[in-house]
Amino acid sequence: MKKRPRNNLDKAVVNLWQREVGHLSTRNFALRLAASEDLLLRLDLFRKLDKHRGCVNTVSFNADGDILVSGSDDRRVVLWDWETGKVKLSFHSGHNNNVFQAKIMPYSDDRSIVTCAADGQVRHAQILERDVNTKLLAKHHGRAHKLAIEPGSPYIFYTCGEDGLVQHIDLRTAAATELFTCRPLDDSRSGYMPFIHLNAIAIDPRNPNLFAVAGSDEYTRLYDIRKYKWDGSTDFGQLTDCFCPVHLIGDEQVGITGLAFSDQSELLVSYNDECIYLFTKDMGLGPNPVPSSPLSPHSEASEKGHNQSSASSSAMEADEKSIPQVYKGHRNFETVKGVSFFGPRCEYVVSGSDCGRIFIWRKKGGELIRVIEADKHVVNCIESHPHTTVLASSGIENDIKIWTPKAEERAPLPENIEQFKPKARPRGWMFRVASPEDLMLQLFSLQRRRSNLEENGENSSEGRELLELILSSFNADSDASSDDGEDASAPEDSCS
Repeated sequence: MKKRPRNNLDKAVVNLWQREVGHLSTRNFALRLAASEDLLLRLDLFRKLDKHRGCVNTVSFNADGDILVSGSDDRRVVLWDWETGKVKLSFHSGHNNNVFQAKIMPYSDDRSIVTCAADGQVRHAQILERDVNTKLLAKHHGRAHKLAIEPGSPYIFYTCGEDGLVQHIDLRTAAATELFTCRPLDDSRSGYMPFIHLNAIAIDPRNPNLFAVAGSDEYTRLYDIRKYKWDGSTDFGQLTDCFCPVHLIGDEQVGITGLAFSDQSELLVSYNDECIYLFTKDMGLGPNPVPSSPLSPHSEASEKGHNQSSASSSAMEADEKSIPQVYKGHRNFETVKGVSFFGPRCEYVVSGSDCGRIFIWRKKGGELIRVIEADKHVVNCIESHPHTTVLASSGIENDIKIWTPKAEERAPLPENIEQFKPKARPRGWMFRVASPEDLMLQLFSLQRRRSNLEENGENSSEGRELLELILSSFNADSDASSDDGEDASAPEDSCS
């Protein structure tokens, strides 16, 4: 006689009984409860946090999970008591353009906040008794999309920008160290892509010495900060490892918008106009990957995440070893979207989509189990609560949405997910010159690569000053237009 498959309610009853009789610790019971798929299927809108006057580009919980910090196109940073919906503090970030990320430094009594923005600035806000003091820490030439805080450190974090530069910042000295500029691995691309426009940076929580960066090409690069000589006696451009799905190697049409590490050091990578992939440590291509044509050029390979037409058995074995888990169904085309894990042990993967919905997959197996309508336009940011089954999301709309498992009924998965996917266009945002700032950045980078800094230091300095003057003029014009509430929320120009 076949056994009836155990459902979520059965598992919950068994877990409760095991806890009561002492077979399951209180901690493990709480972890199992927080990871319950039943709770995930009951996620529903708990509250809207409405204060910003532009689309919200970043949301992040503090370590305790009782405060949510947000940043917006209105250039303001807001600290929320998300449970009551009340604003604890709102202040101007000091940035001249859209705030792309804001994070609370750990062990700082929630009084130390770091931000980066479209103006390329990296700033530190110190919350005092009666005021907020903000100061400039570092600057990128071009937009600075992301920063990453060293786990457990109240002082150290990293930034990356569209100029390809990665910086290490220590708040104790307010010093920014320029580690390296990320270059293409394929020399044949250097003529038109002198550096990689970086969109994402993440630190491995199990080994904070390791950090990954990714941007306008197909590779995620892993570095070890221990290899850097702080006296500047060595070039810190050497990779520790590199990750890319086999079928995307050599594909010049793709780029990466989001990175995340799990507690098990798994690396989650979100490609624009492609899929999300999960890599384990043994899937790396090594520090010196050899770019080559994709082994499987067919579009079906993109959907399956592996090569189906290897020329030899050895190539097939290597391909099988490097197959990452793939997550699909969403659409990542219009904006710089993040990606993250969900659950106390990273049991799920979550991402926003151009269709205005949140997509949730099981990490193991990649099955899509939940789709939530969350924005009228695009969902860019999804942040998991550090301790419980709560999500915060934001996008083109001016509010932040909090999701908790309060629904009486479990939500079914829509039958036809394809209908939610916006129609594809020939090339994504990553390959468009969206503004005079982007054009000038490209022209400056090409000129900088051709000139010798030692021989032409004066001319290079003058060129940099001219570029900054042009960019500041452009930023001033864009700031004036974004003061209008409607312009601030325009999806094409004002969101990351």
